[in-house]
Amino acid sequence: MKTFSAKAEAVDRKWYIVDAQDQVVGRVAERVANILRGKTKPIFTPHVDTGDFVVVINASKAVFTGKKEVQKSYMSFSGYVGGHHSETVQHRRARRPELLIQTAVKGMVPHNRLGRQILKKLHVYAGAEHPHAAQNPKALTV
Repeated sequence: MKTFSAKAEAVDRKWYIVDAQDQVVGRVAERVANILRGKTKPIFTPHVDTGDFVVVINASKAVFTGKKEVQKSYMSFSGYVGGHHSETVQHRRARRPELLIQTAVKGMVPHNRLGRQILKKLHVYAGAEHPHAAQNPKALTV
C-alpha cells in the first residue's frame, strides 16, 4: 500500500462564508484556519495547500471574551528608532476591523511560504456585503 500525497493542482476548492456577528474571535479564527489549511478534508497533506476559500463577513461585530476588549494590545515594530506602535482592540476595531480576524487566523497557520499562500484564500469584510456572490459560498456555522 502506498501513502497518498495530494497535489495542489488536483484539489477541488470550495467557497465558504462565515458570519462573525456576535461570535468569539478566537473560535471563528480556529474554524477558519482549519478550513483554509484543509484539515477537514480526508486528502489533507501537511506540506500541500489542500484548503478551501473562506469569506468572513461582519468582522466588526465579532466579540472578545473577558476584558480583552480593553486590555489586549497589538504591537508592531518597524526596526527603526521610534518605530514601536501599539494599539488596543477598540482602536483597531475603529480603524480596520478586518485585521482582528486576519491577525488571529495568521497566528494559526504555518509561519512559512505555505502559510502565506494559505492566507491568500482568506477574505474578510467589516460589513455584511462581499463581492464573492458569483462563487456561491456555502454558509458555515461556528
